[in-house]
Amino acid sequence: MMDTVYFVVQQMWFFSIPLLIVALGGMFSERSGVVNIALEGIMVVGAFCSIFFINRMQDVMSGQLLLILAILVAAGSGMLYSLLHAYAAVNLRSDQTIGGTALNMIAPAFAIYMARMLQENGVQQVQFNNTFRIEKVPVLGDIPVLGPLLFQNAYITTYLGLAILLVSVIVLYRTRFGLRLRSCGEHPQAADSVGISVYKMRYAGVMISGMLAGLGGLVFVVPTSTNFNATVAGYGFLALAVLIFGQWKPPRIFFAALFFGLMKTIASAYSGIPFLKDLSIRSDIYKMIPYIATLIVLAFTSKNSQAPRASGVPYDKGGR
Repeated sequence: MMDTVYFVVQQMWFFSIPLLIVALGGMFSERSGVVNIALEGIMVVGAFCSIFFINRMQDVMSGQLLLILAILVAAGSGMLYSLLHAYAAVNLRSDQTIGGTALNMIAPAFAIYMARMLQENGVQQVQFNNTFRIEKVPVLGDIPVLGPLLFQNAYITTYLGLAILLVSVIVLYRTRFGLRLRSCGEHPQAADSVGISVYKMRYAGVMISGMLAGLGGLVFVVPTSTNFNATVAGYGFLALAVLIFGQWKPPRIFFAALFFGLMKTIASAYSGIPFLKDLSIRSDIYKMIPYIATLIVLAFTSKNSQAPRASGVPYDKGGR
């Protein structure tokens, strides 16, 4: 019984952490007043750049150092790609939903084209050797109960995700930057009247969002696959559901990510759970569970959702 619990929790971390990281990224963007529908596309770009980096460098180095460098590549590429959304939303004051949708459509095409152009075999799949799993963290892995749940069969990306959660709470609620960011998402005119640059804060929010979404793309691919095929299986959109369910607040987003991660675990790893395996239900039914859960949760919670009041509203400094 305990072995099954350990298995489910370990798998749940693999699916929950990328949702947590990407949803926190979306939170920073919306808290600044910009709706970032482009999370899916940014994840694809971040995953492609970092996995391609791993593909090229895996013969030179391996293990945790390679993964750390790939994390930097994913975060950097996601941030650069998000600048397109920031420019369209802030400088051009374009419709943020349409701009984000366009970036979502461009990203897979970009990944496929670049993979075929840059790889000698001309295929769109980018293969890599997964040498990043940590069998057991020294000392911590031997702790009863907690050791198998957190410190065995893990990836450093799990701990990185939890660290990002902690930093997000501190930055958002305990720093001047966080206060200014929130003010720009709630009442940009008032923020501007006291000398806060709304444009700069919104750029910062979108860039942080891009950095975390790009990182989320890598964190999604590494624990669950050995190749990247220009898709992140709708995780960017699922992260938006986590963001709404979490009410744009880091602690709530964490628990929402755990819930959706559990649903995703049931959908993907049901064969490793004896109770579910014995039910003899078609695999297609299990694969539908995360999306059915998303619809049900949003149906019951969206009416009470309180997004930042200026989120999605372009700000025109000269048109006050």
